[in-house]
Amino acid sequence: MTDQPALTHIRADGSAHMVDVSDKAVTSRRATAQAVVITRPDVVDAVIAGDLPKGEAISTARIAGILGAKQTSSLIPLCHPLPLSKVSIDISGDGDRLTVLATVATTAVTGVEMEALTGASVAALTLYDMIKAVDKFAVITDILVLDKVGGKSGDWSRS
Repeated sequence: MTDQPALTHIRADGSAHMVDVSDKAVTSRRATAQAVVITRPDVVDAVIAGDLPKGEAISTARIAGILGAKQTSSLIPLCHPLPLSKVSIDISGDGDRLTVLATVATTAVTGVEMEALTGASVAALTLYDMIKAVDKFAVITDILVLDKVGGKSGDWSRS
């Protein structure tokens, strides 16, 4: 059996709590996450062209993703509120897939992986909302952290 790191959000009695990060060093931190919307190729083409019945989906999803990243600590109970210095949401289409990439940066005492995941998820949910009238079978999948930079545990990349 390998040694697993202790869960920092769990007390000895098993109850959840918000981790005390007051003694951690302030460092630059960045994380990138993705979400994928699978739909029909003609719907992807319509999204890229801005021709959906509900309007221009990419700019709407981009703004929604930025707002989502900024609200992470209000949505995820044990996340610390962070001063975000950058949130970028990029959306690309290929075949039957729309890929959302959310990159979030801060200079703080804890990382921004959850903010990147939330930004990517909210942008994907917004795309879904805008395409559901033309494809009720669309699916959101592959929500994951691609990489992170900074912090005590150092840099990490999925690739």
